[in-house]
Amino acid sequence: MDVLRTPDDRFLNLSGFSYEPNYTEVPDGEGGSLRIHHVDEGPSDAPIVLCMHGQPTWSYLYRKMIPVLLGRGLRVVAPDLVGFGRSDKPSRREDFSYNRQVEWMTSWLLENDFSGLTLVGQDWGGLIGLRMAAENPDRFDRIVAANTGLPMPLELAEDKVREVKEFLSSDTPTPSMQEMMQAISAIDPDGREKKFAYWQKWTWETDDIPVGMLLGGSAQIGGEPLSAEEVAAYDAPFPDPAFKMGPRAMPRQVPMLPDDPSVPKQLEAWKVFSEWEKPFLCAFTDNDPVTRGADTVFKARVPGARGQSHQTIEGGGHFLQETRGEELATIVADFVTGS
Repeated sequence: MDVLRTPDDRFLNLSGFSYEPNYTEVPDGEGGSLRIHHVDEGPSDAPIVLCMHGQPTWSYLYRKMIPVLLGRGLRVVAPDLVGFGRSDKPSRREDFSYNRQVEWMTSWLLENDFSGLTLVGQDWGGLIGLRMAAENPDRFDRIVAANTGLPMPLELAEDKVREVKEFLSSDTPTPSMQEMMQAISAIDPDGREKKFAYWQKWTWETDDIPVGMLLGGSAQIGGEPLSAEEVAAYDAPFPDPAFKMGPRAMPRQVPMLPDDPSVPKQLEAWKVFSEWEKPFLCAFTDNDPVTRGADTVFKARVPGARGQSHQTIEGGGHFLQETRGEELATIVADFVTGS
């Protein structure tokens, strides 16, 4: 596996994010290794809040939450997924898969011997983090699911499967960025798979996806615009298009069809969560079209979610750590401390 590493000087002088980097080497699955970065702040003996980001962000996404959590006496650990942030970046789209990300991040978890964790997972941070928790339940004390899910696409009609596969094939043209944004901003239960496929196809087939611009224009999916400095920080991990294979690849790995290779592992994870008695809290925004409705699945199927003070955050869109970071951090801190 060929791996790229973003130069350290790309991460200098980032507004509100001057934390000391920590690095862990894990097997890449092909005889080599990958270096994974994480932030680790707060007392070493304090309860750990494990903050997992998604696509196309990195641990910078949690910069508004970290001070609030530290102020409540908690320890914050925020890793960068492989292909993102300060972590190593495999050079091929085909190097990435859902199962591989779980394997890499689980190796990172075990190598650091973290336990007593409260998972905060948003977007892919939830998809991956929930699988990590299902496979290592003794290391997790509680879970906060925030604008995320654990997809289990077993009951999709054959005509919809065929429609999505035809759309994703190389025979159909790549949608424009405008077409993609229109599709994902209008995701609904009936057309979820086809509309999300616009995001999957556009990222996979676009050589140089504008990561910072996507975050900066997140008002298009229910959020709020970012400053030029914040946009630049989201671009920092990617000096040129060769570094962007993670952000390009991961949307295609979301299990949306019954024959997706990650489905067997998803089934195993849901078996665990169908008996999960530990506290499980949902904190979703009310205007995220991407994950709308996923919280109802957790509330219905996870025993530990029953009786919890689930939160619906007003506004904020998909990237709620950006737009409602202090509010989410307070919800998490109250959940951990029992306040």
